[in-house]
Amino acid sequence: MTQALIIFVAGTVAGSLGALLGLGGGVFLVPFLNLGLGFPFTVAAAISLTTVIATSSSVSAARAGKHLINMRLGMLLEVATAGGSLLGGLTAQLISQGTLQKLFGVLSAAVAIIMLSRVRRRNVILDPNIDPGVLGGRYHEDESGCVVTYRVKRLPVAIAASFFAGNVSSLLGIGGGFIKVPVLNAWCGIPLRAAAATSAFMIGVTATAGAVIYYGHGQLVPALAATAVLGVQLGSWGGMRFGAAASVKWLKILMAVVLFIISAMMFARGLR
Repeated sequence: MTQALIIFVAGTVAGSLGALLGLGGGVFLVPFLNLGLGFPFTVAAAISLTTVIATSSSVSAARAGKHLINMRLGMLLEVATAGGSLLGGLTAQLISQGTLQKLFGVLSAAVAIIMLSRVRRRNVILDPNIDPGVLGGRYHEDESGCVVTYRVKRLPVAIAASFFAGNVSSLLGIGGGFIKVPVLNAWCGIPLRAAAATSAFMIGVTATAGAVIYYGHGQLVPALAATAVLGVQLGSWGGMRFGAAASVKWLKILMAVVLFIISAMMFARGLR
């Protein structure tokens, strides 16, 4: 019972940060389950993937009416992401836990550096009459108080990153958002809020493809997964409310700080 309560609280925190930054929460929950509670990495990944599915559903439903989710771009990138996710779930069964932990740490640090290098870049066009192109979009931005436009740049980079994110998602038990959001924002011209919402829309499908693999290998504990999902759902609600009013600059800094901390913890454990 105590363990279930701890996982519920951890899920609440992970869901709040995941919804706030569009990362899915797995990037926070996996280290806690693996390092804090001593779960095998594959079991932690399996539980985390179920919470990512829950986060995606709640966040997508809440943001659908605000035009932040870019459906066209999301569906296109999800094809590449799902393929990578299926491959990652199979690969995870062949790689040692120490290698997975070090990979998690290195990737987290790399993504944090990318976010800090683009902390002042907003990627919005204030003229509402500008054509966003086939995959671009428009939405009302509270910071500028008007409808802003953005265009999608470097689409091949976005597709490649989505495939890689899908692979890493299943491999490490996360939603892949911690790769997609920084790449879409830093290199593909998509504002952070739109990138986070579109990522949240995609990560549910991504996580499902990987969760099936873990379930088939008997590594998913249903009771603990259900507890974590309840916590994540509660945390997602709070994260979305806070994120609507938070500054994009500080959201990026928060993302980078959290990722650096997780990177150090996971890489250190992988070296043991």
